[in-house]
Parts: sequence; structure tokens; C-alpha cells
Amino acid sequence: MPHLLVDISSHGYGHVGQTAPVINAIAKLLPSLRITVRTAAPFALLQRRLQCKFTHIPVSLDFGLSMANAVDVEVDASATAYRDFHSNWDAKVQHEAQAMRTLSPDLLLADVPYLSLAAAHAANIPSVAMCSLNWADIYRHYCVQDKFSPSVFAQISAAYNNAACFLRPQPSMPMADFANTRSIGPLATIGINQRTAMLQKIPHTPPQEKLVLVGMGGIEFRLAMEKWPRIQGVHWLIPEVWNITRQDISVFDSLDLSYSDILASCDAILTKPGYGTFAEAACAGVPVLSVVRQDWPETPYLVDWLKQNGRCIEVERQLLETGDFNNTLQKLWSTPQPPIPSPTGADEAAQYLCNILIK
Repeated sequence: MPHLLVDISSHGYGHVGQTAPVINAIAKLLPSLRITVRTAAPFALLQRRLQCKFTHIPVSLDFGLSMANAVDVEVDASATAYRDFHSNWDAKVQHEAQAMRTLSPDLLLADVPYLSLAAAHAANIPSVAMCSLNWADIYRHYCVQDKFSPSVFAQISAAYNNAACFLRPQPSMPMADFANTRSIGPLATIGINQRTAMLQKIPHTPPQEKLVLVGMGGIEFRLAMEKWPRIQGVHWLIPEVWNITRQDISVFDSLDLSYSDILASCDAILTKPGYGTFAEAACAGVPVLSVVRQDWPETPYLVDWLKQNGRCIEVERQLLETGDFNNTLQKLWSTPQPPIPSPTGADEAAQYLCNILIK
């Protein structure tokens, strides 16, 4: 029975969103495959996303960046954290290599903790990286002024370059510093439109009401929607933890549906630039209001792809304070729908991994 170890970053939920379709696809190709998932992402999230048996080891193998909220990076704190993380780098790699030898996988898939890839190389275990971003370029973008940045960047880059391949799903950052990249199609779980079932669970909502999902990702970013003006014909779906009670607002947690199904059943989503939401929305044909996030280096590649493959309007952050979205939503809904992309990346990645496992 081959053993696949999957290490997933817990910097938000997008990395789980990318990886889950690939795990599900390879589990169908290799029904006897043993799968171990290491991540600090919630087990409940993994259960909702993965359609196969797996062993979960709750551990964090990277931290990404220090965040004030879902969109604001704490640059100084991030630079300090990277200095600390790399201060005993060789010993850390050897420690993780021993842990990996104990697990004895036949292959590592990392999205995209580079410590895992460095450890796999030290343990002589085949490895594949997969992600729309990499922490080397993210680190260099924010922390280039730090005096330790050349050595830290070199160690991160070496870990990625040591992988047998770095699978880059569409859309992704260019990753020009890596010689092992391979492009694959979009990674997305396509939800089932269950609008009728949803409306039955949302009181006082006529069938013609527009449903707008508010999904800011896995890092908390509460919007003060209790202050927003009501928009006739629009009903918002928000997280329960925001604790906002209004007749035009419902919580999506209580709908007893997967997040992908909820997204596919809505008329639009308000979100921040992020691979998982962008890819799933585009592949489900759901229009996107995206909060401007100019400092995030992945943003232009995500937004350009979404504007070519879906309906997307960027909104300034101050609109999150006023909630004056009426005209923008009407413009979004009047925009022509381009051909809906197909999420071929999961099958492409699964076949690539399968070819390594069954050699």
C-alpha cells in the first residue's frame, strides 16, 4: 500500500482548498493509497473537504506571514519570525527529516511548507511542491530590507528547487527563480447549486432575492455590516461568529451545506484576493466583488485571470466601511459572463503524483 504524506500550510484556508481536490482525485486513482495529512488547519475543515480516508497530524510546518487581519501584513513581525525560524535551520531540517523517516511516506506533497521539502530532501524521500504562490517570493517582497534576507531567501529557494517538481495551478505567481515548475489547470471544488434548498432555510427571502456571500478567507476579518444600508433585493450570507442580526442578513453556517455548494448557489461573493475563492467562484460562474489588495504580490495574477475567466469588480477598502455596494453590484450583474473555466488541475496533478507512486 503506497503512502502519500501531504503537508499543508495553515496560513488561511486557501491551501486546503487547493490541495483537497488533488487528494480526492488521487484517492480515486489509487483506492488503496494510504494518506497522511499534516496541517494546523481545523480537522473539521479537512473532513468537509476530503472525500477519502486519511490520518490527520495537527502540526504547523510554516507560518506564512504575521497578519493583523485577513489583508494586512505585519511586516516587522514577519521579518522577526523568519529570522527566528531560520536561526537554527540545519538542525530544524534534520529534526523534521527524522520525523518524516518515522512516517515513512513514499512521496511528499507540500502546499507549500518549504521546511517539509527540505526535510524530504535530507531524508531522501521524493517530494512535489504545489501552490499558486511560494514563500520565497512572498518573503522577499515584504522582508527584502532585512539584513538576513539573502540567506533566508536562499534557504527557502533551495528547498523548493530540491523538489522533483513544483506544480503551478492556473492562476499563479511566475516563480522565475525555480527551474522545476510545471503548469497545471485550475484547482477548485465545484459546488452544486442548491439555491432552492437554501432559500427554504432563510426566512423572509423571496425567490427573486439576490444572495451575496461574504467570505473573507480563513483569517478573521470582521466587517461592520450592522452599519451598512439595506439594499433592496439583496440578502447577505455571513459567518455566524460575526454575530450580526438583521432581516437582510443570514449566517451561512446554519444552512447545513458545504461552503462550495453555498458559493455555487449565490448570485455573488464579496471577498479578498485569494486563490481558493477566486478559482471556485470562476469555475462555478459566480461573480466576484474583490477588495483591492495592492500590497499582496499574488494579487495581479489572480485578478487578471479572474477578469478573463469570470466576472470581477475590484472595490476600494473604504466601501467595507460604508457598505454602499448597490451600484457596484448592479454593474457586476450586468457584466457578460465569459466561458466558464474547467478545474482540470486536480486530475493533472493526481496523475503526475500517481506516476511517481506506482513506478
